Amino acid sequence: MISHTTGLRDTTDRHTAEPPHRQPSRRPPTPWRRGTSPRALLAAAPVLLMVVVALTDLLTPDWLHVSPVMAAVPVLAAVLLPCRATAALGGAALAITALLQWDAGSCGHPDADVTLGSLFVVGLTSLAACSLRQRRERQLHRVRSVAETAQHALMHPLPRRIGSLALRGVYLPAESEACIGGDFYEAVPTPYGTRIVIGDVRGKGLEAVGASATLLGAFRELAYREPSLTKVAEQLDERARRHIAALDGTPEGEPPSGAGALFTERFATALLVEFPPGESVARIVHCGHPEPYVVHCGEVRPYEPDRPGAPLGLGDLLAVRPVAQSVPFVPGDRLVLYTDGFIEARDRRGRFHDLAAPVRAHAGRPLEAMVATLRRGLLHHVRGDLGDDAALVALERLP
Repeated sequence: MISHTTGLRDTTDRHTAEPPHRQPSRRPPTPWRRGTSPRALLAAAPVLLMVVVALTDLLTPDWLHVSPVMAAVPVLAAVLLPCRATAALGGAALAITALLQWDAGSCGHPDADVTLGSLFVVGLTSLAACSLRQRRERQLHRVRSVAETAQHALMHPLPRRIGSLALRGVYLPAESEACIGGDFYEAVPTPYGTRIVIGDVRGKGLEAVGASATLLGAFRELAYREPSLTKVAEQLDERARRHIAALDGTPEGEPPSGAGALFTERFATALLVEFPPGESVARIVHCGHPEPYVVHCGEVRPYEPDRPGAPLGLGDLLAVRPVAQSVPFVPGDRLVLYTDGFIEARDRRGRFHDLAAPVRAHAGRPLEAMVATLRRGLLHHVRGDLGDDAALVALERLP
């Protein structure tokens, strides 16, 4: 994670394999949806309300007047419909109310005039509110478009296959409308084999996004240039410290302070994985990141490193060099990489999400189905209310 005072922290699916690769959940249509969409039903609500109020006023005794309820028609239309429809329904509600008063013989009475005046004012107010709502919706649409473009530029969509590796990803931002955050991942084919990184920047907001962009750009360059995966990790740590120094305003040429990074909680955890060509192994370098799950010969276990490395940005402070360790990875084996958003998410009773159980339960399913199930399980656990970004990448060695 690179973290800042706000911190730098946490980033394919809040939406499986999403911002870059959003795949909306496909639920079978329920019977009431067939033939009539929910939007059409909502659009008909103001009209139905107007009809119900008019019929009720006609069928009830003369001493009971329900026509003032017509004021709810333009209000409801302002929430659900465009401005023209809102204006039309507001005018219709006013006209029907006048006809109901004429039928009841109350036209010209002070209370009837007050009712019509109130309907006119409510209609104008509803029209103004509808115009404001539509303008905000257009602004939100533009913001979403910019956010999705930024996400694509920051984090490229995962390829579904690189050589003999199948890949699937999930990204769930804590803010459902944000699309971007501090969690990140990347998979690139290189002369030294396929290399993958997944990381979690400490913190949230634009500082976290900037840190993840810095680390992703550095990884894409270093993965092609450096033959050693540990050297890639060391260079990423150096880039992280330079990024922290720039944020702290450290003068050019002075070494960034690891103590300063720790004090302000600016760092990033990361996990680097390499699949060397011609070898049935996966080399893994831990940089303070949660250990991945390895599915080997039908058995699921967390791969805990013997010598875990320091988080990126704290390498000089902790004086721990990254070490690459190998794990067998033959056809049929899988690796599940994730950020702490998948294991530290709490439900309403404060219980952490148990990622290991669904990984074990669904390890035998097709890769895409397993990833989709893990995504649904997390969202179900938190009832759709994530407190932190969450990212997950699953890989399978194909024959």
